[in-house]
Amino acid sequence: MGASIAPRRGGHSRRRRSHQMSDINVTPMVDVMLVLLIIFMVTAPLMTTGVKVDLPRASTASLGKDTEALTVSVTAEGAIYLQDQAMPDTALAPRLQAITQANPDVKIYVRGDAGVNYGRVMEVMGLLRQGGLEKVALITQPGQPAPQTPTKTRR
Repeated sequence: MGASIAPRRGGHSRRRRSHQMSDINVTPMVDVMLVLLIIFMVTAPLMTTGVKVDLPRASTASLGKDTEALTVSVTAEGAIYLQDQAMPDTALAPRLQAITQANPDVKIYVRGDAGVNYGRVMEVMGLLRQGGLEKVALITQPGQPAPQTPTKTRR
């Protein structure tokens, strides 16, 4: 058996050059996007408000979700937060007035901690009313209210 060194006709070698594929493989990108979508769908409801408030329970109908609502939180210590930012009492109404000038129909939700004095929550609502803010609602957790201890009644 002998091997020939002579070139084949046309000068082509036996091996053909393979052409590189120029298409993008989108399957890994779609997989990553689906995983990110699931992660965002799970974590988005947990990111509603950043202030830790133990809401009281009440058996009332839900107001539904409002994407343009502002949240004022009153912590157990009586501190006021507008969304996630701490606010002094005197700055709350002017700040909300400045925000609501662009959208006067915006709703304001007040989240009062279950351990805070009821009078403190009413002070905050009074500040909002003094500032001319009309659409104010209280937020509670769904469920039955905690049983109250019986008080003595006068006869």
